[in-house]
Amino acid sequence: MAQVSLFSLFSLSSPFPASAVSSRLRLNRPLPFQFSRIQASSDATSASASNSNPKVVVTRERGKNGKLIKALAKHRIDCLELPLIQHAQGPDTDRLSSVLNADTIFDWIIITSPEAGSVFLEAWKEAGTPNVRIGVVGAGTASIFEEVIQSSKCSLDVAFSPSKATGKILASELPKNGKKKCTVLYPASAKASNEIEEGLSNRGFEVVRLNTYTTEPVHHVDQTVLKQALSIPVVAVASPSAVRSWVNLISDTEQWSNSVACIGETTASAAKRLGLKNVYYPTHPGLEGWVDSILEALREHGHF
Repeated sequence: MAQVSLFSLFSLSSPFPASAVSSRLRLNRPLPFQFSRIQASSDATSASASNSNPKVVVTRERGKNGKLIKALAKHRIDCLELPLIQHAQGPDTDRLSSVLNADTIFDWIIITSPEAGSVFLEAWKEAGTPNVRIGVVGAGTASIFEEVIQSSKCSLDVAFSPSKATGKILASELPKNGKKKCTVLYPASAKASNEIEEGLSNRGFEVVRLNTYTTEPVHHVDQTVLKQALSIPVVAVASPSAVRSWVNLISDTEQWSNSVACIGETTASAAKRLGLKNVYYPTHPGLEGWVDSILEALREHGHF
């Protein structure tokens, strides 16, 4: 195959705990979780709850709420499942495997969400499992690669995770390994901000962003389930898209005053901007911190 240069193929785009980590996942040491609080003025399916008194609404895409439901069940907390978003192909989905199959070799491939990781793995296998070096935003994203990495012939190396699981910190800490020219492939959500590519470009990286998936609101929400969800003490959200979907469903953010527990600061900031009150989030994003923030919200309002 003829050599293809990075920029003849693409133009820069500027449109955003795993319990057992393989020895190949060289992640930074775990950091303690701290609580922060912001004070700011489908078909839905009802849940996993073993009784009729759920205390938390879980809102990820259908089939992806299991880990959170299981973690909360350890605290005897039941959930109502109300998927608010669904994933769909992005404009660059079909290009990803051909990019990975080209002669261009990227110094880093940056993955910032489990969904981005799942889409990437499909394209990577389609491209013949080329040698790649991955940087992930945190342990939750890294866990997507565990099964592949356990293969003795694995050509995928998860080699970097930032000290804090945010895009801004990832962009500021990604190693250049002494290279003057360091290239990055960034498969992302079409709705992600340009914080990562801007941060990396400002440090001298050459970044190719591919919008490989997107998130959109579910097409239908059962009104009976929604009515129940509105009365439940805590709504757990994992993305700004989920926050926007929730706000669009409730008629008046001033009248709805229950708690929102966010997976991290980015989602919490979106909730604040949209006028939600009693917003909780962990300083370091991830499942463990998210659960702790949910428990904190329940305790503070006398539900746990």
